[in-house]
Amino acid sequence: MQVDTKLVRELAELLDTSHLTEIEVKDGERSIRVARTVTAAPVNYTAPAPTAGPSTAAPASAAAAAPSGDIDWKSHPGLVKCPLVGTAYLTPEPGAAPFITEGADVKAGQTLIIVEAMKVMNPITAPRAGKVVKILIRSEQPVEYDEPLVVIE
Repeated sequence: MQVDTKLVRELAELLDTSHLTEIEVKDGERSIRVARTVTAAPVNYTAPAPTAGPSTAAPASAAAAAPSGDIDWKSHPGLVKCPLVGTAYLTPEPGAAPFITEGADVKAGQTLIIVEAMKVMNPITAPRAGKVVKILIRSEQPVEYDEPLVVIE
């Protein structure tokens, strides 16, 4: 089999830019699979069971997700953005205490949020030590690539 090295390089670049861990292309009998090792270990996590009906805490959660006052959180230098698409969880398991709260001090590398993507729980960690000044999402919220999650000062 003759390997198209240009295609392999393009697929590897696609992995980096899209934050995927694996990609496979098939063309007839020929198949090329490119994978990379994930540096952050997946966290064992059981997704919360769906709730029936609206939650009474929804208005408070929605307020936490919306920027407030005159501060533009999305351009804040301490902003932590989502590196992948998935569902965000603020707690390690249903009913547990959240990883972080506004006003709490965090250490570099500490888990802030878990983002579930394709049944894999991906910890989003603090890039540096500081104080959590704003949590911009709510638990079980779908999140997009580059979406603002948390502000750390």
